Amino acid sequence: MFHIDQSAEVPPFEQIKRQIKEQRDSGELAAGHHLPPVRRLAGELGLAPNTVARAYKELEAAGIIETRGRNGSFVTGTADSADKAAAHAAGEYIARVRALGIDDERAVALVRDAATAALAPGA
Repeated sequence: MFHIDQSAEVPPFEQIKRQIKEQRDSGELAAGHHLPPVRRLAGELGLAPNTVARAYKELEAAGIIETRGRNGSFVTGTADSADKAAAHAAGEYIARVRALGIDDERAVALVRDAATAALAPGA
């Protein structure tokens, strides 16, 4: 998922930050993606845990990730990444309903019905 170029002039924590931000912005890391724990990522990359912790802390300060206590760190969404993720989910949905023999018009009606039900009181 991430790699560190030890010969680069850019410090490792900056490389981690850059890669997470770029992957988030491209949609490669979707909103809500659970990032590896600091110690595990540090071990995988051959870095000190404080290096990864610093990257995560700065990413959190920038609003690119959020930390949820013991639950870990998660990528936050952008409008563009949310749109890309939703488009991907829509494509998967269409492929699935077509495989079930449901036409596109009925598939859209099912989505509309589900959205209406989700907005109903007590849903």
